[in-house]
Amino acid sequence: MADTEECRTALERLSRNLAQANGNVREAASVDRSLSCWLTDLDLTFTGTLRGGRIEDLEHTPGAPAEKAAIRLTMASDDLVALVGGRLNFASAWAGGRVRLEAGFRDLLRLRTLL
Repeated sequence: MADTEECRTALERLSRNLAQANGNVREAASVDRSLSCWLTDLDLTFTGTLRGGRIEDLEHTPGAPAEKAAIRLTMASDDLVALVGGRLNFASAWAGGRVRLEAGFRDLLRLRTLL
């Protein structure tokens, strides 16, 4: 099980990767939406804002998300680290139930470019 700092580092790396992306990926990530990532094994939620292709204002709190973010991810801490590290394919993890993504229909269409 990954710890809180490993998960924060993974989310910060994801933010850097999004900021450095080009083309369709950069465009898909250039939304202004609230974001939450609930790590079920740690019972910890990271929240922030996806803005201009970066994750900003990243914070963590114990428990499930207190508020409903526009883009919501749910997974285990090891899966987050593996996804960002390129060792786990998002589509496979999502299809297998290891990762859950919830968002509005328009956001899902836009985010599919990232997946």
